[in-house]
Amino acid sequence: MTRHLKMYINGEWVASSSETTVNVIDPATQEVIAVASNTTKEETEEAIKTAKRTFESGVWSDLLPQERASVLRKIAEKMEDNENTLIDLEVQNNGKTKREADSDVQDAINCFRYYADLLNTTSDQTYEASEDLQTLIVKEPIGTAGLIVPWNFPLLMSVWKIAPALAAGNTIILKPAEITPLTAVKLFELMDETDLPKGVANLILGLGSEAGQTISESKDVDIVSFTGSTAVGRHIMKAATGNMKKVSLEMGGKSPNIIFDDADLDTAVDYALFGIYMGAGQVCTSGSRILVQEGIYDKFVKNYIERAKAIKVGPGHDENAEMGAIVSQKHLENILEYVQIGKEEGAHLALGGSKIKSGELEKGLFFEPTIFTNVTNDMRIVQEEIFGPIVTIQKFKDEDDAIKTANDTDYGLAGAVFSKDQNKALRLIKKIRAGITWVNTYHLTDEQAPWGGYKQSGIGRSLGTYGLDEYQETKQININLAPEPIHWFE
Repeated sequence: MTRHLKMYINGEWVASSSETTVNVIDPATQEVIAVASNTTKEETEEAIKTAKRTFESGVWSDLLPQERASVLRKIAEKMEDNENTLIDLEVQNNGKTKREADSDVQDAINCFRYYADLLNTTSDQTYEASEDLQTLIVKEPIGTAGLIVPWNFPLLMSVWKIAPALAAGNTIILKPAEITPLTAVKLFELMDETDLPKGVANLILGLGSEAGQTISESKDVDIVSFTGSTAVGRHIMKAATGNMKKVSLEMGGKSPNIIFDDADLDTAVDYALFGIYMGAGQVCTSGSRILVQEGIYDKFVKNYIERAKAIKVGPGHDENAEMGAIVSQKHLENILEYVQIGKEEGAHLALGGSKIKSGELEKGLFFEPTIFTNVTNDMRIVQEEIFGPIVTIQKFKDEDDAIKTANDTDYGLAGAVFSKDQNKALRLIKKIRAGITWVNTYHLTDEQAPWGGYKQSGIGRSLGTYGLDEYQETKQININLAPEPIHWFE
């Protein structure tokens, strides 16, 4: 029997009155595994009102930081007790490999614990502004937070927003991507088993164009935090102007991976593969543009193609699978469209470019690791985010050429440099206009480090102390230590 998903509002699981639904599928089989209702505008507004009312009651925001930290740790413990279930749901609903899902779940657990520990430190300041004036700088919760998360990391992206928002003392309304809600639903089931007060965390389901729009426009929402495409991010930013709410946006990327002649070739090839094919390229920080210095270009391309040919594509539950499925038929068609665009632009399709239609993979949404060479920076496949297992490989002459090419894009999310010359690598990495960068590695990061981009890759930062700051207001309190008339007007 197909599972029908419910909303979670004011501590209760509630069925939507909407007659329209979204089928939740397993990308590896295209079988329907659940059905989610498109939450109505009125239901979304009710969730928002609940969150606002709960915030104003102080039942969560007035707790001591240590008390909120205790709840966050309990959520982490519940997740740890149910990690296999969370992994299986992520594999089934998103199509990623079990190894990737395992990593995501562990990172999500660590994220809750990180923010619980962070609450034991203080960011308040005090100083003497003058002889009789004491000034305090304190951080307070913003209020009601609308959290909109994407389909590529359904659980982890939810936690990256939920953990700091709750740690800061806010109440939340979470809207997961309509096609990947299963781990968010399970997470709320686990949160419901803790002593998190009713109304603090609310979950709505449905389309971004409806539920997400309502959150973005609402004057009762004090911050909207969104991760997804740049196009949708722009729309949310416009919608949020109604009450000038704070906006935190982590959006698209077209990240350069610069490889110099003096780089260790095996290491560079290995990380360049990981940079694009991890998550089947459905990762905002993917190294989708490989820039190789002309001295090793031919050798790099040859080695890279041979390695890419050997990648084992398969369903996430297959322990040997190295790259999983594309999340949806709609997205697979978008990827195919970009393959055709690349061909029409004159790029050379060196590998792949097709949906896999053989054997047990035929019924699923599996795509070949794909490589384009003979590309130029004005091509759409170089400039636009494809969000799939497609990489372009370009040649460059020297440092100036590498940086000019790397920064010639509207995006600025991530980038990497590979070189045995650490001085050169550091010199180049400082010139890359991006918020997340690596030297002789790719994708590896930690919840303590800020996450976000330059230019059209976003506004604000997730994770680390910066992530907590996103959900706080800063207030100054001035105390007169010797009150007496000021005699300003005589």
